[in-house]
Order: sequence, then C-alpha cells, then structure tokens
Amino acid sequence: MIPVTTFADQNVALFGLGGSGMIAARALMRGGARVSAYDDNVDSVEKAKSGGINTCDLRQCDFDKFDQLVLAPGVPLTHPNPHWSVELAEAANVPVIGDIELFCAQRREIAPQSTLIAITGTNGKSSTTALISHVLQSAGRKVEMGGNIGRAVLDFDELSNDTIYVVEVSSYQVDLAPGIDADIGILLNVSPDHLDRHGSMENYAAIKERLVQKSASAILGVDDEWCRAIAKRLDEASIPLTRVSVREQLEQGVYTGEGAIYYAQNGPGEKVADLTGIGPLRGFHNAQNACVAWRACRSAGLSNEEIQAGFENYPGLEDRMEELGNVGNILIVNDSKGTNADATNMALGSYERIYWIAGGLAKEGGIESLRPHFSKVAKAYLIGEAAPVFAGTLGADVEFEISGTLEKALCHAVADAKKDNGSERVILMSPACASFDQFPSYAVRGERFRQLVQQIDGFSSRTKT
Repeated sequence: MIPVTTFADQNVALFGLGGSGMIAARALMRGGARVSAYDDNVDSVEKAKSGGINTCDLRQCDFDKFDQLVLAPGVPLTHPNPHWSVELAEAANVPVIGDIELFCAQRREIAPQSTLIAITGTNGKSSTTALISHVLQSAGRKVEMGGNIGRAVLDFDELSNDTIYVVEVSSYQVDLAPGIDADIGILLNVSPDHLDRHGSMENYAAIKERLVQKSASAILGVDDEWCRAIAKRLDEASIPLTRVSVREQLEQGVYTGEGAIYYAQNGPGEKVADLTGIGPLRGFHNAQNACVAWRACRSAGLSNEEIQAGFENYPGLEDRMEELGNVGNILIVNDSKGTNADATNMALGSYERIYWIAGGLAKEGGIESLRPHFSKVAKAYLIGEAAPVFAGTLGADVEFEISGTLEKALCHAVADAKKDNGSERVILMSPACASFDQFPSYAVRGERFRQLVQQIDGFSSRTKT
C-alpha cells in the first residue's frame, strides 16, 4: 500500500467504502490524514469501522472543517444529479477528488522519476493496459498495473523511481483527478457511453480529453471524429502527439496493414512489428491496441525486438476476445467485456462465421450499428432483457432464437455449430449489453460462461503461456 503522506494533517471526508474506497481510507490514514468515512450502505460502514477506519455520518458533519472530499468513482459527481456528499462539499468549497488524484500527488512527491502511462477511451482500455504491462514485464521492466483494472492504485507497492505505472483510467476517475499528469497519456477512442453519468456526448469527450491534455506526451487513436478533433487541439497546444490509425495509412504516426505495424515520420512507414498468427491480437480493435502498445513501450525505452517478443507471448485478457478453446473445429470466444455495441462491433469484425450470443441490459442505441456485420452471423442466441428488442433489430436479416439464459444459448449454439460444415466457425459471446439484469458484473458473466464451456463434451482448452 502507498501511504498518502501528501495529505498528512488534513481533515479528509471520504464517501464510498467499496474496494478502492477502503484502500484509499487506509492509505490516507497511514499517511497521517484524519479521515471521516461513510457510505450509504450500512454494512460497508460497519466493515470499515471494524477494520479501524474512522466513520461518521457525513450528512451530520460540518463540511467547513474538511480540506478534501475523496469520492469513490461509482458515486455520481454531476449527473443525473450530484450525490448529496458532493452537494455538501461544493456548498463548503471543498475540493472533490478520487484515488487517482491521491496517487498522482503522491507520485510527484515521492517518485518523480517514475513513469506513469495512463490509458483511457470508450473501448479497449483494459486490453491495452494489460498488453502494455505484459510487454514491459516480459522485457524485464519493473511494472505496477491497476486503476480501473485489477488493483486500486493506492494498493500498489510503495512508490519508487524505477517503476513504470500502467494505469487504466475510466471517465469517472478522470473526472475526479484534476491533477493527473501522465508521462504518456493514451486516448484510444470516444463513442457514446455512460451518458447518464456525464450528461452529454460533448461533456463525456471533454472529460476523456483531460487525460491527454495534461500528459507530457500523448498517443491518440484518430479513427473517430471526436478523437480527430481532440488531436487537432493537442497540436494547437503543442503537446507531443502520436496519432494511431487502423483505418488509413498515416504520413506521420502508427498504422497497420497486412498484419503488421508501421511507423511513419513524414513519409512512408517503416515496418516495426508483425502481428501475424498472434491469436489474442486478432482483429482491428486488437491491432489498434497493439499499435498503441508499441508506441508506449518504445517511448518507455523498449526495443522493437523486445516488443515483438512480448506480443508473441501475450496470453490475452480475460473477458475480452478471450479464446477459450475448441470443440472440434469450433472456436469458442468469451467477450463478456463487450458491454456496448462499439465493443461488440470489434469482436464481430474479427470472425467470418459466427454463432453469436448477445443480450443483457440494453444500452442506448441497441445493436442497429452492428448491421454491417449481420451477414457474418449464422445465428444469434438472445438472452436477458434486451432479447425482444434485439430480435426486432435482427428481424428477417439474421436467424435468431430467444434463448433467455446463457446456459440455453450456449447449448443451442454448440449444437447448431456442429451441424455447420464451414471452415471457420466461432461461438462468440459478445453481449453488446451490460450484465446487470442477470449477473452482478461482466466479470461474473464471463466466469459463468467459462464454467459452462468447460462442461461441453469434447471441449479442448487453449493453454495460456
């Protein structure tokens, strides 16, 4: 754990006692802050109290005595309405921050020579974070990975100047980190998501932009209009910037073509990495992740040879285009992290004949944007609350059934795929939906899918190395 000494002797209110909130409370206390913690969940308050954290009902506190309010990222800051703790803090002119802000302040103080690589974007954050971390570690670098993936940042080992910190940052976390100062800031893409929490697409994009605007150097995917506009503003602000595209050849930047990565500097690109035959890096979205990872790792001092080796032994990320194994010639893929249409678009674009398991708690826009891939879908198996709506979109264009449950969907998909004599058959669970109608999280949904797949007669898993 990182003791947050930069807030020593301050009175800190903390709201939200989930995993990262509990860690933040302990890190602040260990660093000498006076913490008053609370949560709307009574059990969470009792757990914190029994763990030695000072708790009190913040609604009954005088916020004028507080220097900071540390807010958990899952608690509404602005939309649909500010949480009551935020309203109390703002009325008393108390800054509202999160654990990423605490980490950045402490890093500046204790380990200013360390490297912070911060990654955000609507889709691909976790995959890119995991890939960068893996490549760096495989090359022998000292790495800590966390944030919105894995460990909370304040749960890292104590800060050191020889460590590279690879941190996934959600829009919620960026919103609570006004002082975030990455050495390498990465913005992969921007498309509609979490608008209930950010109010508008413009505000959501502006929050994402903050991460790269405050970085020493930036890496930016430029295959969507929002990011192209952000890239222009970064140029105007003279922030060192590398553009990345998987859609077009760039005269300056990183791009892909024919299974390879190219780096161009004012002219034709030089081939710098080969992705051919690397299953976990298959598809346009993984090509973008790899391009970004190549540039980030080069900026962190790795050679092309070290990066190539890291790519080749990368095992992939759980729940994101995770190739579980085969039943005969049928590949089974777990893409439970495909929680919106844009994420699922990337998965559908990676295969040619798909038995598609989709559905859950639908997000705005549904699956209409996936229509260009419908010709690849041999049959769809619809689950959860979204099933009737998705059925209406598929209509007569795609054969489908309303399976209802994940268990039934997988059973029927396997039976149908076995009857298919096509050369490439893929059972893809990429829901294009949140999980909350049937599962508490996408991770639990993915784990259940893995369990069910393991029970299929004749299933052969892919061993990760």
